[in-house]
Amino acid sequence: MQLGAYRFDRVEFAGSLGDLGTLIPLSIALITVTHLNFTAVFLLAGLFYLATGLYYRLPIPVQPLKVVSAIAIAFPEKISLSVMSAAGLLFGALLIFLAFTGIIDKLAKFFTKPIVRGIQLGLGFILVMKGISFIREPGLFLHESGDAHLVVGVPVNLLIGLAAVILVLFLLSSRRFPAALVVVTAGIAVGIPFGSFQGMEWGFGPMPVEFFYPDSNDFFTALFLLVIPQIPLTIGNAVIGTTDTARNLFGTGKETTRVSNRNFSLSMGLANMVVGFVGAMPMCHGAGGLAAHYRFGARTGGSNIMIGLVFIMIALLFGRTGVPLLASIPNAILGVLLLFAGLELALLVRDVREREDLFIAFLIAGIGLATRNMSIAFASGIIVSQLLKWGNIKI
Repeated sequence: MQLGAYRFDRVEFAGSLGDLGTLIPLSIALITVTHLNFTAVFLLAGLFYLATGLYYRLPIPVQPLKVVSAIAIAFPEKISLSVMSAAGLLFGALLIFLAFTGIIDKLAKFFTKPIVRGIQLGLGFILVMKGISFIREPGLFLHESGDAHLVVGVPVNLLIGLAAVILVLFLLSSRRFPAALVVVTAGIAVGIPFGSFQGMEWGFGPMPVEFFYPDSNDFFTALFLLVIPQIPLTIGNAVIGTTDTARNLFGTGKETTRVSNRNFSLSMGLANMVVGFVGAMPMCHGAGGLAAHYRFGARTGGSNIMIGLVFIMIALLFGRTGVPLLASIPNAILGVLLLFAGLELALLVRDVREREDLFIAFLIAGIGLATRNMSIAFASGIIVSQLLKWGNIKI
């Protein structure tokens, strides 16, 4: 069904599932480790998806802030709910400031094509490796304890992953049987006999959502532990990288008139201000997420509206049941989604032609892959790029 600039069909819905491999594992980990409110997390994610779909009219992704999430998950003893709230407020205020002052466009000058392609390539490689690690997981489901499910000595998760890769390859161009929708549905169905819903206590209704008012210590901790480490990746990937990827995939015509560094910075800023007050998951856009939605069939904001409504329904209807419900998607299925999203993102490097530019792009990607820190990779790329320029060095 087509409604103006929005399309609502099974291909768009399949595309809306393309980024679950990033959003689901991180959001569930944040909820279970740092005790974020499930209803707040998925309600805000759903509303942000709705807003981006309605405004941009493109499948602009909604993702957790990866550096913030990783640090919060790794050091839960230091990251309280109030600190997470402060991180959302600080990050939101910073992005709004960068948008309204125009500083975000000045910063964009440092992100030349080889720099952006290097970040995209590095993130693509990281997504591919993360996807492979999910497929190789002995456990079939997130946070599964105990021995792996085996068939003739081979983990069921690995078998599901291999079958899903083959299935996706055959269905990538199919509009009748969209790849992401088929593999997610099949994965959930295969997981049921292995106890995906075993012991689940069904309950309906939302969890109570509370408001947070962080103090100065919370803001200080959030600034130095969470916000500052996140800034380079957000500017490079969630703002400039997403703008570049959107224009690369959808062109520079009518479809992308609302795509800009300023608008992405502003939309993320406004969303994170709301997130901060209710202690939900800090969120962003992302080049990888956009590539994932596009790879699996999303072409309009209709995909955002559909997945947004799904998240809102889950948040309001299932409450505490939501975590095990989403965790019923096998690890291998999330891994396959990440694998193909990473390949789509990495392939954007194909329009880099000059040897010096390729050198910078692969340098950034290599450092990012080795360190898992795109901030270090970005800084290294800037320094080496300037050295090559000042020294008139030819590669």
